This record gives sequence, structure tokens and C-alpha cells, in this order.
Amino acid sequence: MVFGSADAQECARACAEHRPPGVEGKVVPVSVTDIQNAARRPAVAAETRRHDHWINGRAVAPAEGAYFATHNPATREPGDTIAAGTAADVELAVTTAAAAWPGWAARPARERSDVLHAVADAMAAASDELAELEWASTGKVPGQVAFEIAMSVDYFRYYAGVVRALNGRTIDLGAGAHAYTRLEPYGVIGAITPWNLPLNQASRALAPALAVGNAIVAKPSEFTATSTVLLARLATQAGLPDGLLNVVTGTGPEVGSPLAAHPLVRKVAFTGSVATGRHLAQLAGDRLIPLTLELGGKSPVVVFADADLDRAAAAAAAAIQTNSGQVCSATTRLLVEGSVHDEVVARIVERLERLRPGVDFGPIITEAQFGKVLAAFADASRDGLTPLTGGAAYDDGPGAAGQYVRPTVYADVPLTHPLAREEVFGPVLVTRRFSDEQDAVAAANDTDFGLVASVWSGDVARGLRVAERIDAGQVAVNGGPLTNETPFGGYKNSGFGREKGLEALHDYAQTKTVSLSLG
Repeated sequence: MVFGSADAQECARACAEHRPPGVEGKVVPVSVTDIQNAARRPAVAAETRRHDHWINGRAVAPAEGAYFATHNPATREPGDTIAAGTAADVELAVTTAAAAWPGWAARPARERSDVLHAVADAMAAASDELAELEWASTGKVPGQVAFEIAMSVDYFRYYAGVVRALNGRTIDLGAGAHAYTRLEPYGVIGAITPWNLPLNQASRALAPALAVGNAIVAKPSEFTATSTVLLARLATQAGLPDGLLNVVTGTGPEVGSPLAAHPLVRKVAFTGSVATGRHLAQLAGDRLIPLTLELGGKSPVVVFADADLDRAAAAAAAAIQTNSGQVCSATTRLLVEGSVHDEVVARIVERLERLRPGVDFGPIITEAQFGKVLAAFADASRDGLTPLTGGAAYDDGPGAAGQYVRPTVYADVPLTHPLAREEVFGPVLVTRRFSDEQDAVAAANDTDFGLVASVWSGDVARGLRVAERIDAGQVAVNGGPLTNETPFGGYKNSGFGREKGLEALHDYAQTKTVSLSLG
């Protein structure tokens, strides 16, 4: 998932106001009151919160009978138990999907569209149940949960609509021939999704893949799998034929690798770390199958002195407030023209210091990531870097009950320091001054990543000029929105392929050319 500058600010406002941003009249009504009530509801008895795989339209217990426990990062209390899948479960799910997809692919786009609309309706109707599961595994604040559910529903609505206009083209080879192209599904897609935005990331991959006629075996993160399992059940109840959307839960080595290596899987879509992306690329390369890889980012926000500084500061603050910086597209490198650097940074710090854990932002979702963020603070301190604000976990007050990290700003971080080069994946912003446009572009591109960027300038021509020179898959100028309609994907180590927009439909389909001689 990506938040543009405007989207991150709207999401941040929604978190503070406990409302779903931009939902009314646009996607579906999602009741934040229901979400809050669901999130605060006493835990259901443990025996009713065991989650099995979803294969061939029904719940399926893991082949080896093993389950593992989760916990709520907002409270550190025990959570649901999740099926611990293995290669045997992957085998069942993939063979089921392989048998199901030809019939689905043969159906007219209109019929597939109708089913996806029904899935969206089912998700909207079950928003309180989805919200409870999302909160129990991620600890997110209600506004954030509502925002992500609304976007998830909208993925299915969007692709249900645009698939009816998807077609190939005719090729003029003269009067003696008729040549045309078709867009055909791959067959079985393996979708491996992360823990930071579980329902949203699943919906982003599943909706376009299903729209063009594929079947899917999804492997959600073992930490946040429950809402994806529910999504599959809702899809079945809404009329999606059995076998088209299967969910196998478990770890990467036990489920993810066997899924990518399975001979019947014809494409893999993965969102997650660069290291895992490289591993999957090796598996796919050996099998000569395509990949969509949406990996890490260390994205810049470039602020010129003539920009609307208050809007720019608000956007920069919102980028690390949103999901506590656990968004691959978060603009966590602040590059500011020297004459206004201190003013912009002061405005950001003032905004961040007003934020309240558990109200305005959520916890770090996994224990391992919580430890990594704290280790980054320790390394920075060892190297003589002192934060202007934050730089620690909460040791008192409401934030101490969960895995909460104080929103953090480090100013004038050396370009060679890991804080300036590596993805922290937490609410951490680092700054650097620049002297002119050329210096700004050089600093923006001085990274191994290239996912998104943001540019702020009172000179629109300069804003567009700089945007076109930055090596990134998406660039927002002066808060330009980046939505479900705008294609998303990276340059360099941020991956390849595109999610969202019409481009995703093409990434989940392959082109066939047919040529007929009329002679």
C-alpha cells in the first residue's frame, strides 16, 4: 500500500477523529462506532478463535495438526491461534486452484465483475468483524482500520468495474489477414502478503488477479493472517466459485517457499522485505515464471523554500504517524532547502509531540520489528546522533502497555549513516539540508531504493521537473493524491511490476497474439 502526501494526512486526521477518511458517498459506509466496539469487545473464548486454512471453499485443518499463537501488540495480550501450514497444505491448495481456474477464466468479464461486486458488498457488510480481526492482530487505531477496510472494499469495486473494459487490440497486417491480441490469465497465482497492512495488501493483489480470470493461493503473514482468511470465506459466501481463492497460513519457509516453488504456480506476487524478495526471485528464476515484487523504500520528501511550509510539514509528520511508519512507501527522508530547514523541522516536531499512542497512532506490530526499531535508536546513540524528539519506546503511561514507539526525528543525519540509508520501518524521520535543485535531486536519488517520493514547491514547473528527475515509481507534487487508480511499484531495490491501477490487470495477465490468413 502507498499513501501519497494528501492520503497520509487524511488518514492521520481520520486516526485522530476516529472516522473513516473519504468513505462517505465514495466507497461504502464503514461504521467507526462498530469498529471501536469490535476492537474493545472482550476476547471470544479461545476455542472459538482458532483459524484454519481456507481451501476449496471451506475451512481445512492443517495437515500436521499444528497451530501457533499470536498476540495483540497494543496490549501484549495473547491472541488467536492460527493454522501452521506446511508443504502438504500448499499442495492441496494449489491443485485445487489449478482445477478451478479454467472455468473461471472462460466466464465473460461481465460475470466475473458481478461476482467481485458481490465480494465487495460482503466485505462492507462484515466490516465490524473484519475490523475486530485487524485490531486483534495489529493493534491499530480505529481510524486507521476504517481507512484500510474502505480501501480494501474499493479494490474489489474498482477492478470489478474496469475489467469490463479490458481488451486486446487489432493489428493492421493488410487486407489479407486479421490479427488481434488477447489478455489471458496465467492460471494459479501465489500471493504472499505482509503483516503491516494485512487486509489491504491482500485485497490489492487478489482483486485484479481474480478479475482477469486467475485462481489464487494466498499466504498472509503468520502474524496477521486472520482477516485474509475471513476475506476468503466472505468471497465464497458471496458467490466466488470454490477453489478460486485459497488461503494457507504459516511461515515463509514452511508455506511461502513451497508455494513459490510449486510447478503449477505460474506467477508470484510478493510484498515484503528485500531479502525475501531476492529469495523468491531465485526460486522464480529457476522456474522461469514472472514476479511482482513490492519491496522496501527509503523515500524522500523534498521541500523547497518557496513551498507552503505548513502543508509540507503536516505531510511529513503524517507520513510517520500513519501506521507508525510501517508503510513501505512512507517518506522518511526529509530533504529541505537550507534556508528553511530549521523552521520546517520545528513545525514537524511540534506536530509529532502532540500525538498520543493508542489514539493518534498504533503500535509496532511484531515483536521482532519492535526490537529492530529500538536497536536502530541504540545504534544512533552509539554513533553520537541525538533525536530532536522521540528515540525511545514508551516507559510510562498508556503507551507502555503495548509495543509503542515515540515518533522520532533526527536532524542532519550523515548520508552514510544507516538511519539515512536503511528502512527502519517505524515512526522515524531523518533530515538533510540541500542548497539548490541539483543538490536536491542528487540527494533524493542517493539511495538503493526507488519506491515513492514527494516534492513541495511554490513553483509548479520546478515541482514537476524535479519529480521527473527522481528515480521512483510514484512521485506526489504538492500533496498530489495517490489512490487505488494510480499504478504503484518501485525502481531499483524497491522491486518491479505494478500493483493498483489498470497496470495491475496487465501484470496479472499475459498477451496472446492470434493471426488469421484471409486468403
